[in-house]
Amino acid sequence: MSLQLDRSAFGNAAHKGNTLTREEATALFEEWVLNPRLQLHMKQVANLMKAWAAEKENLGEHDQWRWEMAGLLHDADWDQWPEQHCKKIIEELESRNVDPEIIRAIASHGPAHFGVEPETNMDKMLYAFDELSGLIHAYSLMRPNGYEGMDLKGVKKRLKEKSFAANVSREDIEDACRRANILQDELISFIIPRQAQVA
Repeated sequence: MSLQLDRSAFGNAAHKGNTLTREEATALFEEWVLNPRLQLHMKQVANLMKAWAAEKENLGEHDQWRWEMAGLLHDADWDQWPEQHCKKIIEELESRNVDPEIIRAIASHGPAHFGVEPETNMDKMLYAFDELSGLIHAYSLMRPNGYEGMDLKGVKKRLKEKSFAANVSREDIEDACRRANILQDELISFIIPRQAQVA
């Protein structure tokens, strides 16, 4: 099954800055994503995107929501329509006149799968957070105190264990860090406390 999107342009430039309201995005999220584990993953990635936009990009509230929305909806079609993953949510957001940058970030969150290269900071950070967030959450589930007391060393040890969270691509994590020009240690240290807020 190919998930290649076979396109590199998304949305309409005239819709730059357009977002769904929080209520609209939540309604779409709840209608499309029925799996609680996937819901949690998407909420965690959304929180990381918002935090990065605020703390590292120094963006205002509207732009923080743009980043958060990209995180919240990046896997929206995976639950019910895995064979149309990314295609369906992109088409939905295009039909709702959403900012092309948000749509493009979603389209590029797995370049090896979708064939779209991450270019903007939003693209790169969604790609970087996606896989690593999943591995860190899997690690929290096997710890007696979850995220409490979790440290960089423990996460790095699990990263080296290929059998742990085997569906998480270590290659994608390395590739994403390289593209975002961020050290893996720095990214892990950013994720742990912020992801713990949505556990």
